[in-house]
Amino acid sequence: MKEVRVIPCLDVKDGRVVKGVKFVNLRDARDPVEAAEAYCREGADELVFLDIMASVEDRGTRLEWVKRVAEKVTIPFAVGGGIRDTKDMKELFDLGVGKVSINTAAVRSPELIAEAAKEFGKERLVVAIDGKKNPPSSGLPRLEVMVKSGEESTGKDIVEWAKKVEELGAGEILLTSKDADGTKEGYDLEMTKAVAEAVTIPVTASGGAGKLEHLYEAVTIGKAAAVLAASIFHFGEISIPEAKKYLKERGISVRM
Repeated sequence: MKEVRVIPCLDVKDGRVVKGVKFVNLRDARDPVEAAEAYCREGADELVFLDIMASVEDRGTRLEWVKRVAEKVTIPFAVGGGIRDTKDMKELFDLGVGKVSINTAAVRSPELIAEAAKEFGKERLVVAIDGKKNPPSSGLPRLEVMVKSGEESTGKDIVEWAKKVEELGAGEILLTSKDADGTKEGYDLEMTKAVAEAVTIPVTASGGAGKLEHLYEAVTIGKAAAVLAASIFHFGEISIPEAKKYLKERGISVRM
């Protein structure tokens, strides 16, 4: 079994790390540079930085925020939010970012996935998919792709979209359940498993981690290759070493 990655996520708004529930009611967590340095020391495998208001505000990623973190981070570092084209990606790579994550832009222009994979290599390209569950009577896919920080429905089925992004050249998928986000009630295992089993590229589970068991379930039931969390790490409820120790003791391969 490949090593499962444990990834803290920095949702950044107005230059601060924030955390909400179901993408709303954001509260301040900490300074992004301070958070990045702490997670590097604790042994996080990667760090994800999301400029969460960029697509909502129809603007590019705030490079000055990314630059401050990139100067301090010592582990692989992915950035998402407001990336619209390969020029935006190149600016981020030039700052020292290891991977870029696209969501709204990928849905709007799927050809961007193929273009970016060809230009930078698929290993540097993450396609983020935000999803929600719909009731059977809605006439919409049960698992539906959302864009613009979860504010806009697309009518796209998540599993079909995941297969498409793999086909176009994405190196991995960052899958977030809008319904589970920030609830601390566990990842959406149905959604995670459905996507992970439909593709061969790694899928990172995101949205809903509240206790150590949730991380284990995301890997064993949800078939995730990595677990991403925010609240539990930001507010000191669970540390990165604790999470890794727990997984290792249960037979999950992690980098200690």
